[in-house]
Amino acid sequence: MPTVLLVEDDDTNRDLLARRLTRKGMVVTAVADAPAALAAAFAAPPDVVLLDYSLPGMDGLEAARQLKADPRTTAVPIVLLTAHASPGDQERAIAAGCAAYDTKPIDLPRLLATIESLTAPRTASS
Repeated sequence: MPTVLLVEDDDTNRDLLARRLTRKGMVVTAVADAPAALAAAFAAPPDVVLLDYSLPGMDGLEAARQLKADPRTTAVPIVLLTAHASPGDQERAIAAGCAAYDTKPIDLPRLLATIESLTAPRTASS
């Protein structure tokens, strides 16, 4: 079962998505900001990071860049999530090292398929 680091500053959205992913058999660590995400990822690299674009302080793109720059997390796939999709956001996400980009509200079946496609090779030997 994949381990997921969920980074979402909205308490309701974070709790709801964490519960939904847990019910699907995933092990979820949920944090509210980029510094907590970096600390959690560096301490125990997850199989995938679900990263909100709009975070207080450091945004999701900068957090993605830092995760990709560190050898402990460079191979961890990142899915950038946003409620405010703007032209060019997907391109900026990919340039920052994200493996995928998705919009809110979350379409759970689509997100689960993305997580599965990104983690299958990594979790197959677990």
